[in-house]
Amino acid sequence: MRKIIPTALGIVFPISLALTGCGGDTTTSATTPPVTVAAAPTTPPPPPPVSGIVDFTTIDVSRLDNYANPVLPAYYDATVAPLDNTPNNNPVSDRVATLGRVLFFDKRLSVNDTTSCASCHQQASGFDDPRRFSTGFSGTAFTSAHAMRLGNIKYYRPGTMFWDKRAASLELQVSQPIVHPIEMGFDSAHGGISALLTKLAASTYYPDLFTLAFGNAAITEARIQQALAQFARSMISSASRWDTAYAQVFNATAQNRNLNAPLPGFSASEELGHQLFMTGRGQGGAGCAACHQPPTFALAANSLSNGLDANETIIFKSPSLKNVGLSRAFMHDGRFSTLEQVIEHYNSGIQNGPALDNRLKTPAGAPLRLNLTANEKAALVAFLLTLNDGSLTTDAKFSDPFKK
Repeated sequence: MRKIIPTALGIVFPISLALTGCGGDTTTSATTPPVTVAAAPTTPPPPPPVSGIVDFTTIDVSRLDNYANPVLPAYYDATVAPLDNTPNNNPVSDRVATLGRVLFFDKRLSVNDTTSCASCHQQASGFDDPRRFSTGFSGTAFTSAHAMRLGNIKYYRPGTMFWDKRAASLELQVSQPIVHPIEMGFDSAHGGISALLTKLAASTYYPDLFTLAFGNAAITEARIQQALAQFARSMISSASRWDTAYAQVFNATAQNRNLNAPLPGFSASEELGHQLFMTGRGQGGAGCAACHQPPTFALAANSLSNGLDANETIIFKSPSLKNVGLSRAFMHDGRFSTLEQVIEHYNSGIQNGPALDNRLKTPAGAPLRLNLTANEKAALVAFLLTLNDGSLTTDAKFSDPFKK
């Protein structure tokens, strides 16, 4: 018979109990009364060791941060749920996401202990890189694409990752920078992912962390992918000024869920930008929300090219616009350095090509020209700044957990 014993950490361990007499002879003697034999008392096994976790991190294993059940506004309802790209076999849990947090900030994931995921996705910058291109582990080589903001990454369908969508899922994406020859350096010349697994197993805290997360100390690439993906999907932005204002006017049964309703506390310029963003081109707006969908402001799954270059065939994705005002480089190659330049591209710079999105074309098929006034362009920038979410950029559960 096997009994499951829970520990204080929520991890279960099966232990075998030998019960004398179970399944034996059930006959009794007339002169010998039946004997009842009680099972020996059992003591729950001790929780997994946590000394390494305590020595190196600020994590309190008896009171883990809440990643699995965040409190979200009412408008994160059934209309948003279908956008969630979380696979059925990797739902967010507090324990696994906690491991993901440590992995995300650990420079030991690079071949020479210089570069972590957080080196290029910095919390204070909305998990973006303030530089156009990120510095690799060598300090002398740079990436060829700009690091992407991570807020609301879970709300992009179908869930393909990287600017060119070459990774089928976030789980498959997160380990690729580790084995990249420029980014973190565990390429084939440096032993590949196997060398990283050996390195982590030799640490004083990862065996404890993997036991906390999965119930045993086995360190595998699949588990690293699960943990990093869970941590990244936990980065939900729902506390910007726009969120706070929209929560006051949201009505699930109103036309367009009141997305066009005037927002309390907005300046005249911010409100003008709000209306331009939310209103379709046929109704006098700029139609931005057709692709950058509120309330997550993640990109619509059917979006095509945005016409950066003439005859473009590659269809690039975009991160959520949450915290876009904290970015210092925009588009996959970081070619724009201000939001004003981004707005001007959509106003007058869209180039034609076979992959250009129909929403960026005129009825005749020509690249769209919005012909916005200077006041309207400034208003769109003002509105985009209301999407900055200081809660996400300062939340301790998304911060560096290391003591040293």
